[in-house]
Amino acid sequence: MSRTLTVGGMSCGGCEQNVVDALEALDGVEDASADHESDSATVEGEADTAALVSAVEDAGYDASA
Repeated sequence: MSRTLTVGGMSCGGCEQNVVDALEALDGVEDASADHESDSATVEGEADTAALVSAVEDAGYDASA
C-alpha cells in the first residue's frame, strides 16, 4: 500500500533524509521518500497512518495524512 503524507517544515535534502529515517524506522514500512519542494513524503508498506504521522512529528516536522 502506498500513502502520501503532507509534511511541513522541510527545507533541504537533510530534512528529507530526517523524515525518511523516521519513517523507515517504523515496523511495516518497506520504503519511504520525501520531497521538500512538494512538502510531501510517500510511504510503501502496511504501517499505521497514525504511526507515520507521529514519527514525522517526533522528528520535528508537521505532518498530516
